[in-house]
Amino acid sequence: MTNQAGDRLLTPGEVAEWVGMTTAALAQLRYLGNGPRYRKLTPKTVRYTSADVQAWIDASARQGTADE
Repeated sequence: MTNQAGDRLLTPGEVAEWVGMTTAALAQLRYLGNGPRYRKLTPKTVRYTSADVQAWIDASARQGTADE
C-alpha cells in the first residue's frame, strides 16, 4: 500500500526490523508519544511511512552525551 506521495506504508513489524527493536517496543513508543509518526487506518491497523521513520531516526542524532 502507498500513500498519496507514493511512499509505501510500512507495518510495525517492518519498522521494528528496520530500526532494530521489537514490535512491542515500537508499540510502547507509540503509547508514550516518543516514536515515529504513524497512521491509524482502523482501530487495529497501524502504518508508518518511510519518510516519517527516517525523520524520527534523523531527529535522534546526537554529537555527544551532553546533547541530552
